[in-house]
Amino acid sequence: MSMEAAVTTGTISPFEQLRFARQVILTESRALAQVANRLDREFCRTVQMILDCPGNVLVCGMGKAGLVGQKIMATLASTGTPSHYLHPAEAIHGDLGRVRANDMMLILSQSGETEEIVRLLPSLAELGVPTAAITGHASSTLGRAAAVTIELGSLDEACMLGLAPSTSTTAMLAVGDALALVISRIRRFSREDFARFHPGGSLGYKLSKVEQHMRPLEHCRVADEQQSVREVLIRASMPGRRTGATMLVDQQGKLTGIFTDSDLARLFEHRRDSELDGPIGQVMTRNPLRVEVGSMMVDAVGIMAGRKISELPVIDAGGKPVGLVDITDVVALLPKERLPERLPVVPAGKSGPWRVVGEPPQRAGA
Repeated sequence: MSMEAAVTTGTISPFEQLRFARQVILTESRALAQVANRLDREFCRTVQMILDCPGNVLVCGMGKAGLVGQKIMATLASTGTPSHYLHPAEAIHGDLGRVRANDMMLILSQSGETEEIVRLLPSLAELGVPTAAITGHASSTLGRAAAVTIELGSLDEACMLGLAPSTSTTAMLAVGDALALVISRIRRFSREDFARFHPGGSLGYKLSKVEQHMRPLEHCRVADEQQSVREVLIRASMPGRRTGATMLVDQQGKLTGIFTDSDLARLFEHRRDSELDGPIGQVMTRNPLRVEVGSMMVDAVGIMAGRKISELPVIDAGGKPVGLVDITDVVALLPKERLPERLPVVPAGKSGPWRVVGEPPQRAGA
């Protein structure tokens, strides 16, 4: 039985469902490769037009192309390019009032002959608004009217009937992503820039600064490295939720080590009771990993997960502790998030998108 007949009778087996699904995806993936190879100087001219735009990029499309246009608009906006969506049907019924002379239009239409788009073009020309197009053929009405045209070429829709926009909208989306990401790279759009536009949700949390979520110094246990283990345990207690680590400092107040509950348990396990009355500096974890104020939470959590540590000190530019990131707080704030895989550690003083201070933990006397 043919696929068409199977659809008509509603007898598609799971095997046929998977075969057709794979066919759809492969059809679209081949089209993306075709479109990638077609990109030429017009793509670069479109990039430059967007970079040179002093106003907003207004993205416009009808139907499925319009829905893709809204996603492209959102990607442009979130990566540093002021952008809005303009519905072509609403535009010719008054919303053209949103358009200003310093704006530009990015119009999507595979046929280039969409009625609402074609009716909009003379008004845009009258307003003197620069127009870029993503369309199937530069010879279409839209292609001829646009100042620059990214030509997708003839694409076979993945729909069995060859009618439902599928391959063409996938190609438009990919080209839109390419535009937005090339532009953000040219502008050197950073993670800090991205964080400013994404303050909410789990993404906003991961891109926030450690000082927004760490336990402040007044809620942490801090002691002099010359004190005995027993003195530290007695005097460094804190009210409220207890953290499993004590940060140790030298006479200048700079972080030199950390002593955790695991370190204490290790003394008892190895029957090293006599060391309880010796300097804690002799049994602490010397030169522990730490992050500076201003580091991102995603990096802090990545370090903790990668190095399998439960506490991460936060220091200021002078090396003095200002707080502590505790794994229990991270888990509480991200109950459904998988901790990131281990991230590369950038040695102190080296350039990089973030900075980790310190070497892998080394125990005194080890």
